[in-house]
Amino acid sequence: MTLHITTLLTCGLSLLLIVLSWRVIAQRRVSGSSLGDGGDPALTRRIRAQGNLVEYAPLFVVLVGLGEIQSGGSLTLAAIAMLFFLGRLAHGYALAFSENFPPGRFWGTVATYLAYLLAVIFNLVSIL
Repeated sequence: MTLHITTLLTCGLSLLLIVLSWRVIAQRRVSGSSLGDGGDPALTRRIRAQGNLVEYAPLFVVLVGLGEIQSGGSLTLAAIAMLFFLGRLAHGYALAFSENFPPGRFWGTVATYLAYLLAVIFNLVSIL
């Protein structure tokens, strides 16, 4: 069995993590802070963008993988995965690439939570 949706999602999230990590490294060079945020608000935002992705992505990838195994994959599951990815992209952009982009952070969070809820429902329906 191949897990196309899970693979694409994981690759996309991995590339996003590389970009967000690079933003942290670049700001650390500017601020001279090798540990913590050194009181630099830009570094704090970038660290949180990176950390937030790391906090939310792993369990979601597991949900998508389980859903794909149980259902064989579907357009519905692919749409849920895309919603999550776009949410993480908007949230990461809002924190790591802008000083003040509340809509990106808000809608990124909404998309993330909605995708989580839909993935849980998808999995529960798949096993019933």
